[in-house]
Amino acid sequence: MFSRVKKILSVATACASVFALSGVPAGLFAKTVPGMLESPKQPAGAPKPHGATPTEPQVQWQRMEYYAFTHFGLNTFTGREWGYGDESPELFNPTKFDADAIVKAFKDGGMTGMIYTAKHHDGWCSWQTKTTGHSIRKSPWKKGKGDIVREFADACKKHGIKFGTYLSPWDRNHPEYGRDGYIKAYYGQIEELLTNYGDVFEIWFDGANGGDGYYGGARERRNTPGGADKYYNFEQIVKNIRKMQPNCVIWGASHYGDARWGGSERGHVGYPHWHTVGSQNPEHTPSKHPETCNDNCRHIVSAHGIPGGDRWVPAEGDTPINHGGWFWRQGGQPKSPEQLMQVWFDCVGRGANLILNLAPDKTGRLDPADVKALMGFKKLRDALYKKDFALGAKAAAKTVRRGNTKSFGPQNLVDGDLDSYWATNDKTIKAEAVITLPKKATFDVVRVREEIRLGQRVAAWALDAEIDGEWKEVVVGQTIGVQTMLVLPEKVTAQRVRLRITDAEACPCISELSLFKLPEGLNLKKASNVSTLTAGVPKTKWKIVSAPAGTNAKAAIDGNAATFWHTHMKQELRPPQSFVVDMGEARKLRAFTYLPRQDGTTNGMTDRYVFEISLDGKSWKKVAEGEFGNLRANPIEQTISFTPEKARYFRFTGTHALDKNHVSAAEIGVLEAK
Repeated sequence: MFSRVKKILSVATACASVFALSGVPAGLFAKTVPGMLESPKQPAGAPKPHGATPTEPQVQWQRMEYYAFTHFGLNTFTGREWGYGDESPELFNPTKFDADAIVKAFKDGGMTGMIYTAKHHDGWCSWQTKTTGHSIRKSPWKKGKGDIVREFADACKKHGIKFGTYLSPWDRNHPEYGRDGYIKAYYGQIEELLTNYGDVFEIWFDGANGGDGYYGGARERRNTPGGADKYYNFEQIVKNIRKMQPNCVIWGASHYGDARWGGSERGHVGYPHWHTVGSQNPEHTPSKHPETCNDNCRHIVSAHGIPGGDRWVPAEGDTPINHGGWFWRQGGQPKSPEQLMQVWFDCVGRGANLILNLAPDKTGRLDPADVKALMGFKKLRDALYKKDFALGAKAAAKTVRRGNTKSFGPQNLVDGDLDSYWATNDKTIKAEAVITLPKKATFDVVRVREEIRLGQRVAAWALDAEIDGEWKEVVVGQTIGVQTMLVLPEKVTAQRVRLRITDAEACPCISELSLFKLPEGLNLKKASNVSTLTAGVPKTKWKIVSAPAGTNAKAAIDGNAATFWHTHMKQELRPPQSFVVDMGEARKLRAFTYLPRQDGTTNGMTDRYVFEISLDGKSWKKVAEGEFGNLRANPIEQTISFTPEKARYFRFTGTHALDKNHVSAAEIGVLEAK
């Protein structure tokens, strides 16, 4: 999913021979747009770039910090995260869709752009595509003449935020998926999205590729011949995109793209945090990363990056605002503004961009609870950034590049200009600068930024405060990059602070030092690695009445996310495996919830299920069957809705697991109809 910087800098043209091999007409990508943005010239005597450096589109993308993800399509109407591909386009019929209102909410919430899922894994296209019949053309909405992509793109232009799109490479509907015929259609979809809707600031290529699907009625499992990279020919796709949209940041696309996954779908990224990764295989760089790494290696490298990596591929932290999932789910609960602030510090505060998902419901409107959380989050951020106590302060440093040159002086740390910076001489990698505020101030957050056009350099730093005439270390940091923002262990009141660069790979080039104060009443706690549990029907009267011998099914109804039922005791009990619960009384149920195991292991993690209900424990009715999509990357609680019906008993059956040959569940709950 990453690319070499030299490849990014070149605006390549399409290769006719490759088109011939893939069945794509040589003239398919004929339209062009203005050239790639150019970086401003550095002052005379500036340090030479160190290691991998970003393109100017990457610089501007990293400065965006925060934008929306919007999942909206057939899955909205089926209740699935990953549609199978056999869903009827006629299901898509939002009654009150208002792209303008949705984008306005994003703008009002402080977002700088949005990325819309134009096509998810189910293959349904939400625009007037000529590449497939599985599209909005066959939907009753606007009599088949509608175009969701167009409406979102136009709304973004109106409200002054940037528009981006998501186009799943996997297509569980297309009859030619896994064969050459699909590639022609897929290349055509890329062209339509990138030439018909104006500027596109980012395009997403998801990593889900191949598996069970409808595939035009074949209903079989198909993989990507020779692997995804070879099958899609991502190297050529990136060249084509450069010609159509040279300033578009490419997420994914094997190891040819411009941006990487942040390592989880909770929005958090790792710290220390590097914007660089290694060539060829982004998961493994032998000189920097142990060869004995485990199955979580990809997650670790995605979250932290590689120090000294030879490609600049910054991370993006992604998470839904609602605990229900990426697509809208009835009964899902939004993260609180306080929880979102923790995500902010653990993502943007570590140097990654944050893409926060808000999903319209079946009517085509955002959930009011989600919007309320979005605006509460905005209010907290506004309060945090209301006052930068260091802005306009006096700054001094013993070490300045080429003497007291104005271009590289410490005053640049507090001038509010990201393009100016304090720099030292080439061989000086340890340095300090003293900032004198106009008067004493109380603060508990520090933010530091590097001039990333010259590469990421700093590996360790510290902030001191002068208290009672003596310097006291108040926080220690590691990497900086585009920015690092740390919460101090306690509030500090001081007039003078000292930034110390204690370790760097090259002379430091620091563009900004800021001091803030957390909003009153905000008590940030370290975000839990355990998914939040929905408060459903109380479990005080629940009893396990049937389960595989020797397995602890009680662990799935004990309200403790850290414990889990599994069918691998002395030996694996292969799926399907079930347990039955007596709730003690009959209730009208509308949904069940499933929390996968939360110990960081996917062995036995149930990704397919059957859910049945009964009034007497003898006669059973199947009310839900399907697939929990995306658990490997996003092992959060899943909510599966069904037609409300009265029941006293329920039976949960795991029919397939991600890995190994048994099943598990951390917690099963049910939701009652009103």
